Amino acid sequence: MKDIGIAPSILAADFGYLMRDIKAVENNADYLHIDVMDGHYVNNISFGIPVIESIRKYTDMKFYTHLMITNPEKYIKAFADAGSDNITFHVECAEDPDSVIDSIKALGKSAGISVHPDTPIEKVFPYIGKVDIILVMTVYPGFGGQGYLESSDERLRKLRKAIDDQGADTIISVDGGVTKANIGHIYECGARLFVAGSSVFRAEDPAKAIDELKRCGTSS
Repeated sequence: MKDIGIAPSILAADFGYLMRDIKAVENNADYLHIDVMDGHYVNNISFGIPVIESIRKYTDMKFYTHLMITNPEKYIKAFADAGSDNITFHVECAEDPDSVIDSIKALGKSAGISVHPDTPIEKVFPYIGKVDIILVMTVYPGFGGQGYLESSDERLRKLRKAIDDQGADTIISVDGGVTKANIGHIYECGARLFVAGSSVFRAEDPAKAIDELKRCGTSS
């Protein structure tokens, strides 16, 4: 089987029944994706540290925390203490990304860096091998339910080549518009870890939806 990971995004879950929805994917997902938005870097506000602390008590899932916030360096320890396993921040939001990466790793967490669709993909090349995950936004960050941007294909291929040329084990993750119909194609472009919100939590059976995404990805 191909090395496909699925990270359901709780942004698409029902917050009135959040733990019910998390438990529904607990045994099938590889990570739980947690989108933190500050209303400044992106035009939306989601949730923060108290929510992560609360759900951490009730699940052993790996928390893949995506900080869509300005000045991420101020909050790394707080998100680590709240229970994040991976902390991913935006390259556009940090004056010194290397320092932020070092801070994350010093706390024993895995580090990720994310890139906006309008930012040249080459902006994250210096961090290949330094971070565990490079998260390529394949929609405009801020709101769920958007369609996959076709311009992402070339960006993913460039990043895949750069990682392979360096012999690095950095994982390419994608966030936005992942469906059963396109996951195989996105895999072929280079991605290995897929954030999926609506296609998982809006499905009748979220666990089955994860398995179907993996199956569709491996059949390409």
